[in-house]
Amino acid sequence: MRAVVVVGVLGALLLLGSGCGGDARSEKASGGDGSVTISGDDRIAGELNWQPPLVAIVPEAADEARKRAADALAADDLYATADSAIPLYLALQQLPGHERAARTGLRRAQARLLVLGDRALDEADNRDSIAGLRAAHEFAAVARYLAADDEAVVRYLERVDESDRLWDLNREAERALAAGELGEEGGGALAGFREAAALRPGQPRALQGLAAVESALIRRAEDAGTQGDFRTAARWLAYATTVRPGFATVPDAERRIAHMRAVRIQRLRDAGVEALPKINGVATARARLAEILAIASPGDPVALDLRERIDRAVHYGDFRPGQVFTDALEGGARGPQLVVLPHGGFMMGALPGDETADDNEKPRHAVRFERGFAMGVREVSVGEFRRFIEATGYQTRAMRRGFSMVYDERTGNFLRRSNVDWRSDYVGRPAGDTMPVLHVSAKDAQAYVDWLSAQSGQRYRLPSEAEFEYAYRAGTSERWPWGEGTPPPEAGNVTGALDRSPSGRTWGNAFPGYGDGYWGPAPVASFPPNRWGVYDLAGNVSEWMADCWHATYRRAPEDGSAWVNPGCRDQVIRGGSWASSPAQTRASWRALASVDTTNARIGFRVVRDL
Repeated sequence: MRAVVVVGVLGALLLLGSGCGGDARSEKASGGDGSVTISGDDRIAGELNWQPPLVAIVPEAADEARKRAADALAADDLYATADSAIPLYLALQQLPGHERAARTGLRRAQARLLVLGDRALDEADNRDSIAGLRAAHEFAAVARYLAADDEAVVRYLERVDESDRLWDLNREAERALAAGELGEEGGGALAGFREAAALRPGQPRALQGLAAVESALIRRAEDAGTQGDFRTAARWLAYATTVRPGFATVPDAERRIAHMRAVRIQRLRDAGVEALPKINGVATARARLAEILAIASPGDPVALDLRERIDRAVHYGDFRPGQVFTDALEGGARGPQLVVLPHGGFMMGALPGDETADDNEKPRHAVRFERGFAMGVREVSVGEFRRFIEATGYQTRAMRRGFSMVYDERTGNFLRRSNVDWRSDYVGRPAGDTMPVLHVSAKDAQAYVDWLSAQSGQRYRLPSEAEFEYAYRAGTSERWPWGEGTPPPEAGNVTGALDRSPSGRTWGNAFPGYGDGYWGPAPVASFPPNRWGVYDLAGNVSEWMADCWHATYRRAPEDGSAWVNPGCRDQVIRGGSWASSPAQTRASWRALASVDTTNARIGFRVVRDL
């Protein structure tokens, strides 16, 4: 009977027992049955028990079996069937005379097995291939079966163990990522992917995982930005910055979120601006501004724009400081030209140490305007007053009583003269339309501003004396607009020692060394305006104020409003005239006049509420 060599389960168990002896690491990475497993993946573990297929070789067929084994080895058919190289070499190893050739074949098969195993691990690690990992485990099981203590096999088994660890780390990190456990403050997906990347630098799955964590953090930031919560968005971006430093994804996201912030800020600003003209619009605009300030960077220009618009709405309505405008009147005419004066405060009254001041200019006190107002750029002219008379048929005080006070060149005094009214100049002759209107009482001036109010739909009025002094000073605190001493050239129509009347008269009390070329009023706005754009406050004609006369400023309004007592018979006049002494040209000078007074030195200008 021919001898038949059978290598199967029993031989595999014997060889397995001898191959598992003294490698503690291999034992840790292996089951007691010789399997190499991925922790937690029983689907792989069940497939990794390798046993040589049953091979029967009769001695007469040994050479032919060696040839088949060599062919199988060349074709990388190493262990799967009874015709594979390793099962054939294992069987040949049991036949006398063929041991050496079989051992050589097994060494070559083992080396090839490790080469293919390395490729499988590369496939598993670099291409995230579960099939590659399974193949690597099968190669590991066969390699351990052949030579568990071999140094090359041990290194391969260690690499398989590392790939198992890598797979576990990535898989658990992916589970955490799917559950939203990003680990921005420790643990979670980020820690797992970082450990995997540290274990195998450059491993694509770990790097992709880190990129996915970064993307998830960016999505959270963008979601927060969509909700307008840019503080939270910044926090998520700060976490994202630590995931993959040096990559452009977070800076790109920062730019997108910055754009979202800018768009939201602009929309809030537009909503605030749209609300301003409406009822309770300022409160709504302030609420929008508060939302902007909560998300904007310090000094954001859009926030500053809305803040300025709110301030203008609060203090100036639809206007801005320094704006010059006119109102349309019924019939297509235009009202007097106005300039918007800024809101703010000043000290009203005589300056400390002013020896020319009267007690009625005291005590000096603080006045603050919480809202701007518009003042007539010029004194009301004869032509402007003419339109009022022609439109209404109004009869002024001087017209009704038939006289007013004019300058008399012969005597150098002011005298009563008949047939003098608003149409007359300072000596009683017909006045040109560009001259300041004279010979009007406080009541006449009030009638004019009432007519303007009715014609324009706006509130016109006479200035309060606080408004007049505020405009006169224009942010300064000197006695005169130019400061102290002799006025500079073109300072205004005030009494100067160089002025001459038609007959050669001079002023007995005048600014030395100054002349303006006029004896009597000049056409309105003949001299440069002050720094706020208002003409002739210090000179030309004195002007009616809305205030009733009070002998001092005690208990005077602090908000700049007119101090009015119902039925008062005396009102305040302010500002020097062409015939006023230097002391009467000061910013704080004030005087009283009966509400029915008309003369050649008093005119008026208008103020309009904003």
